[in-house]
Amino acid sequence: MVHVAQLSTRRPAVSVEELLKGFVPSPRFGGVSFASYRPDPAQPSQAEAVQVLESFGSQAAGKPAGGLRRLLGGKFFGDGAKKSGSRAGIYLDGGFGVGKTHLLSSLWHQVEGPKAIGTFVEYTNLVGALSFRKTVEALSSYKLVCIDEFELDDPGDTVLMSRLMRELADAGVKLAATSNTLPGALGDGRFAAVDFQREIQVLADQFEILHIDGEDFRHRGLPTPPQPLPNSDLDATMRREFAGKTVAVDDFGTLVDHLAGVHPSRYRQLIDGIDAVVWRNVHTITEQAVALRFVVLADRLYDKDVPILGSGAPLDTLFTPEMMAGGYQKKYFRAVSRLTALAREAREEPDGGAGDGSASAPQPVGLGA
Repeated sequence: MVHVAQLSTRRPAVSVEELLKGFVPSPRFGGVSFASYRPDPAQPSQAEAVQVLESFGSQAAGKPAGGLRRLLGGKFFGDGAKKSGSRAGIYLDGGFGVGKTHLLSSLWHQVEGPKAIGTFVEYTNLVGALSFRKTVEALSSYKLVCIDEFELDDPGDTVLMSRLMRELADAGVKLAATSNTLPGALGDGRFAAVDFQREIQVLADQFEILHIDGEDFRHRGLPTPPQPLPNSDLDATMRREFAGKTVAVDDFGTLVDHLAGVHPSRYRQLIDGIDAVVWRNVHTITEQAVALRFVVLADRLYDKDVPILGSGAPLDTLFTPEMMAGGYQKKYFRAVSRLTALAREAREEPDGGAGDGSASAPQPVGLGA
C-alpha cells in the first residue's frame, strides 16, 4: 500500500528557529569526517587540505564571543590576524568531484557550538525570508558559517553574500566556502578562485585559497535519464517501487505553479515526510524565474535522496536549450544531473554520477564534491 500526498496542496509555515536548524549537512554528508576522507596518493594537495582544514577548524572552535575584527570603510584595522596566521575564511578551490563538499562537511562536524552549513542559494533564500539585518543578527553568534557552491552568476546575489560575509567576519565568525566550475569547463577550477577573490572585495586578503587537485571526472557531460513512463503505467510502477511509503503525486504543471506561492527557504519543509515523488505530464519550463525556483526544489529532493517517477517529457529537456547555454547553466546542469540520479534510483538503474560528485554516498578517494 502507498500513502499518497500532494506537494501542490502544502503551504508550510516555518519559524526562524526551524529555518536555522536546516543549515546542517545533507543526509549524504551527515556522517562524514576528515578521517573518512581518503586522499588520493597521486594528489598530495588532498592530504594537505585535510591538515589545513583541521587547523582552521581548531581556530574556529576557539572563536571569542563578540569577535575581534572590525571593518570601517571597507578596510581592516590591524594586522594581528594576518601575523598570527589566523584568517577570516578559507576557500576550497578545485574542479568537480575532488571532495570539496565532503571536506566542508567534515569541517562543520569538527567544530562544536553554533554553526551553519548550506549552499549559496540557501543563504540568499534565508536573507529573503528573514531580511538582511535579521540574518546577520542570527548568524553573528556562530563560530563557523560554511557556504557550499558559492555562485558567481548573479551579480546581485554575489554582492549580497559578499556583504553578509563581511559583516559576519566583523563579528569574528569563521567562514569557509567552495564553488564549482561550469560543467565541461577546462582546468581544475582555479579561475573560479580569482573570481571569488574579486567578488568578496575587502575580505579577499583575509581568505586562504586552498587548491585541491584531482581527476575532474565529470567532464563527460550529462547522464541520460530513464525514459518517462506512460501515464497508464505510473500507478502500477508507484505501487511496486514505493510500497509502504509516503509518495507525493502531483501534476507537474500544477506543482510548478504552486512553487511560486511558497518561499524557496521553505522547500525543505515542503517535502518533509515524503519518501518519493511522482510527476504526471512533465514538460519543459520556459520562464527563467520558474526554472530557478524549480532548481531549488531539485536540490532539496537530492539532499533527502527522494526518488522520482515521471511521465511526459524526459528530464534532460526540463529546461530550454537557451537556459542550458545561458548564464545560469551551472544551476540547470546540476538540477538535471541530480534529478536524473533520483529518477534512476526510482527505477533501480545504476546512478552513473549525480553531477556534483556526491552520489548516494561520499566517494572513497578524494571524491564527494
